[in-house]
Amino acid sequence: MTKPKFYGVITPFITPFKKDLSLDVDGIRWLAKYEANNGVHGIFPNSTTGEFVHLRKEESIEVTKLVLEEVGGKVWIIPGISSNCTEHSIELGLIFKDMGVDGVIITPPYFFKVPYDKLKRHFSLVAEKVDIPIIVYNIPMLTGINIPVKLYVELAREYSNIAGAKVTYQDFTYFRRLIQDVKSIRKDFTVLTGFDDLLLPVLMMGGDGGIMALANATPQIHREVYDSWINGDLSRAISAWKKVLKLARIYDIATSIPSGVKALLKEMGAPINDIVRPPLTTEPEEVIREIRSIITELNLKELISSHK
Repeated sequence: MTKPKFYGVITPFITPFKKDLSLDVDGIRWLAKYEANNGVHGIFPNSTTGEFVHLRKEESIEVTKLVLEEVGGKVWIIPGISSNCTEHSIELGLIFKDMGVDGVIITPPYFFKVPYDKLKRHFSLVAEKVDIPIIVYNIPMLTGINIPVKLYVELAREYSNIAGAKVTYQDFTYFRRLIQDVKSIRKDFTVLTGFDDLLLPVLMMGGDGGIMALANATPQIHREVYDSWINGDLSRAISAWKKVLKLARIYDIATSIPSGVKALLKEMGAPINDIVRPPLTTEPEEVIREIRSIITELNLKELISSHK
């Protein structure tokens, strides 16, 4: 059986900041080790959850460098190269390639809403210039572009280094069509969900795992879903998935995904500040109270205490 290049539990790595909004180097190193030691298959620095749009280019490179230094070779390091400008994505992709990453992740441009032919050209130019595995990331709620399944099929057929899709889109039919159509021509093509609560359903449909924000804090629970499914223990997979569903309530109450995940980590006892860069703000007290209640219900503080 042909195995995809990427699979399992991958984290869109948050970017820890200090109170003065500079990079928290110690926090970055700690979190990379925490995630790698607790089962993630890969880490995605310079991600949406990591506020990549709030990072300067040199900061994106620094975060990726720090994660590589800590856990490169232990887990896949797959940084983001998304940009409104194709040439900027290529430039960053080549820098990351020279640093020794395992692949890169790219969304559509998120300012100009380009039509099908220009969108295909964007991804094609990157694939032609950046000769490492590429995950094409569909997140229409933030980019304003929903990548058609047909485009994934064309890219998979034409570019062997376009290795997979991350899809943050709540549509079962879209996932079914993507998995069926793209894997009919490329069995090694990865299909990953961006939503934690869709992890088990996507695996059951024939997908390969997820790149999920809450796994920054609870990789152990996400791995339990994945491992149980892979090992044929559906009952245990469903039991762990129900924990993920309770955890996913954080998305419903948080003012943003980065601030919600950082608040979760801080309240669990991780040495991570809950600071985000403006215009995002830290979570208000009423949200923190609800996050604490979820932590208590799922006994999440144990996950951090056992790592220290």
